[in-house]
Amino acid sequence: MSLLGCSSDSSDAVADIPDETPDEGNGGENPTTEPDLTDEELLDLTQEETFTYFWDYANAESGAAKERYIPANPTQDQHVVASGGTGFGLMGILVGIERQFISRTEGFNRLSKIINFLEGADRFHGAWPHWINGTTGKVIPFSSLDDGADLVETSFVAQGLITVGEYFKNGSAEEQALAQKAFELIHGIEWNWFTQGENVLYWHWSPDNEFAINLRLQGYNETLITYVMAAASKDFSIAPEVYNQGWAQNGGIKSSAVAYGYPLEVKHAGAEQTGGPLFWAHYSYLGLNPFGLSDANVNYETATTNHALSNYAYCVQNPLGWRDYGQNLWGLTASYTINADGSLGYNAHGPGDDTGVISPTAALSSFPYTPEKSMAALRRFYELKNILLGPAGFYDAFSPIQNYEVAEAYLAIDQGPILVMIENHRSGLLWKLFMQNERVQASLDKLNFTYTVPQ
Repeated sequence: MSLLGCSSDSSDAVADIPDETPDEGNGGENPTTEPDLTDEELLDLTQEETFTYFWDYANAESGAAKERYIPANPTQDQHVVASGGTGFGLMGILVGIERQFISRTEGFNRLSKIINFLEGADRFHGAWPHWINGTTGKVIPFSSLDDGADLVETSFVAQGLITVGEYFKNGSAEEQALAQKAFELIHGIEWNWFTQGENVLYWHWSPDNEFAINLRLQGYNETLITYVMAAASKDFSIAPEVYNQGWAQNGGIKSSAVAYGYPLEVKHAGAEQTGGPLFWAHYSYLGLNPFGLSDANVNYETATTNHALSNYAYCVQNPLGWRDYGQNLWGLTASYTINADGSLGYNAHGPGDDTGVISPTAALSSFPYTPEKSMAALRRFYELKNILLGPAGFYDAFSPIQNYEVAEAYLAIDQGPILVMIENHRSGLLWKLFMQNERVQASLDKLNFTYTVPQ
């Protein structure tokens, strides 16, 4: 399903890209290419194109989201299902129903297929692995030690399951049954087991390697949602001390750092002065609404918004002098990257690790925080549609400094936030569904959050 039939061949489009560095701060805008689409039409197009990743390019056997899709090699990793990306996809399918990209019946049928797959897939103390074989449901090792439970990816699945359950819980008998199954899958996750009896959660466990990776979940990064989901559990909930000492580090999460004119509020792990990759402002907040949300240490509305604003400001200031960075060409986050030899790689791009590569998901998934700045970026991406817009939305990354070389590939964890966060910006759909859940509300109360419903 595609609105544009765009070619992924960039050979004819490079001539449209400015050959000379434009005036500083305008992102290389070519004034002769003015799109006809209104803002709403452009958002519609972006969401519908991105939706195809989870609909047309999902794993055939399970209906779940594949880890990646590379149009030039469509069978690569075709059986590798990403659990976290699938959680994002559950939410994305609800967007597809609401935006009438598909019918409610079509969405229900696909969601039923995915949830049945998740029910039968390998689980370890209730938690799913990072990668699952879409044909067999068996774990695919993510690394030599990571061949069991991934609690963070599991929390992304749980976040999606809650929104599905809330969406269908008052529907037909069949829909109510699906909602109940979604909630039951969440109830089976043994969150408190992953503390090892300490006041912190651990990311991984394996039947063969146990807790050998030994990675604690401590803020600030993308793992806040894991603590919220763990505290929400009916039978395996964590104590407030696990959150306070683990995630919040007894207040050590707070920061006085100012990055590019914006107080970060929180101590970004490994990037305390510059701010981390922008997906940290997205993954935990696809369902968990940061607007009006605070705890004893952090105002999450300020922390997420300033993270996006500082990322934008860095690109506008452009201290490394990369080609065409500016007000309408910005956004650094983890994504595919273009290596020096032109090959594809992967990098957690951020102000402290900037290689001149722009990742569209960074600005597009930040629409709730930076609506005007994100729209400026979207319009520039659309002007570059001949090279950037492929069969499943905007490609994952591109490098202006390398003559606009494009990483013609997609990742589930990058496409999902685009689709979901644009919808949260437009209607608040996923935020409303998640935040109305009684277990989520109990979790926020237990962890001493304050949540004021945005008007």
